[in-house]
Amino acid sequence: MISVGFSSDVPTLASGSGDRTVRLWDVETGACARTLEGHGNGVRSVSFSPDGRTLASGSADRTARVWLLV
Repeated sequence: MISVGFSSDVPTLASGSGDRTVRLWDVETGACARTLEGHGNGVRSVSFSPDGRTLASGSADRTARVWLLV
């Protein structure tokens, strides 16, 4: 795990990893709720929008992605 971010609106944690994925975790249960794939290299940063409905991620592949989580 390289980067983590908490949603302020829902009990969710996002983690960015060297395996090129972003994982969404249910804070209450500790279970992985969803895995987002699409980066070509390790994910270095993750950040939720204020309402928790959108997540941005940045990668060592020099790309940023915006994920709609609804």
